[in-house]
Amino acid sequence: MSKLTVVMYHFVRELKNSRFPDIKGLDLKLFVEQIEYLRRHYKFVTSEQVIRSLDGSEHLPDKAVLLTFDDGYIDHYTHVFPLLDSLGIQGSFYVPVKAVSENSVLDINKIHFILAGQSDKPSLVRAIEKQLDRFRSDHAVEPFQDLVRKYAKPSKYDTAEVILIKSLLQYGLPLEIRTIITDELFVQSVGMDEISFNRELYMNTEQLKTMHRYGMHIGCHGYEHFWWNKLPRNAVQYEIDRSLSYLLEIGVARDLWTACYPHGAYDDEAIEILEARGCKFAVTIEMGVANLEQKNRYKLPRIDTNELPKDRRA
Repeated sequence: MSKLTVVMYHFVRELKNSRFPDIKGLDLKLFVEQIEYLRRHYKFVTSEQVIRSLDGSEHLPDKAVLLTFDDGYIDHYTHVFPLLDSLGIQGSFYVPVKAVSENSVLDINKIHFILAGQSDKPSLVRAIEKQLDRFRSDHAVEPFQDLVRKYAKPSKYDTAEVILIKSLLQYGLPLEIRTIITDELFVQSVGMDEISFNRELYMNTEQLKTMHRYGMHIGCHGYEHFWWNKLPRNAVQYEIDRSLSYLLEIGVARDLWTACYPHGAYDDEAIEILEARGCKFAVTIEMGVANLEQKNRYKLPRIDTNELPKDRRA
C-alpha cells in the first residue's frame, strides 16, 4: 500500500505588500521555506506517478508528497510556477473555468475579499441582517436569529461570525438574494469593477497553457465552483463537462485528468459522474495522509499548508 501526503494551497503571495494583507493565504517567504522543508523530508511526485500507483503499475517512494493549488490564482503563475519549475517539482493546479476564462469573480472569492476588507466582523453581520430586511416582503427568508443559530459555529480557523457570513453568502440564503448581497458588499470592499478585479486575481488561459507545457498538471475544479453535493445531478454533470472540455482545449490528455472538489463538497453521485468520464483521481479537503488504494481513488485527503512547518530547518 502506497501512502501519499497531498499538500493543499490557495493564496501564495507577499501578503504585507498586497492590497489585502488580511486575506487568508501563505506568505511567499514562508512558502519558499516550506518547500525547502519538504525537500529535506519528502520525495516530490507528480500526478501522473500517483495515477500509475493507483493503477498498480508504479510504487511511490516512501514519504511521497504531491503539491496541489486550488482556484486558479495569478499567485500560482507569478510566484509558485517559477519556483517549482526551477527546482524540477510538479504542482497540480485546479482551476474553476469561469474565473480563468470569462472575466468573472467567483462568489467564494468575493466573500474572501469582503471579509479581508472589513475588520469589524460584527458590523458586517449587521449589514447582512439589514440587507435581508429588503427581501422579506417578497421572499421566504428565515428569521435572522434562526440563521445565526444554524450557522454561527466556530471552526479551527474561523470565528463563529466569519462562519456565519460565509455560510449565508455561499449557500444559507436563496441564490438570488445572496448574489445581490454579495455583489453589493464586494463592490464596497474592493472599490473596483468585477472585470478589472478578475484580471488582477486569476490566471488566464495562455498562462495555464504555458504551465502545462512546462510540465505542471492542470485539473478540474468545476465551472462555477459550486458545491457539487448541493446541486441536482444534471447540474453537476454540466459543471464537470464544461471543466473537462476546457482542460482538453488547453492540452490535458483525456486519460490523465484529475479533479478537486470545489469547497471539498462531493457525494456518491458526483463520484459516479467523475468515474463515468474517466477521471483518474479526485482530492478532497478532508485532513489526512492518503492511502492509494483503488477504493480511495476519488476521496484522497490532503494536508493544509498550515499543518506543516514553514521553516526549512524544522
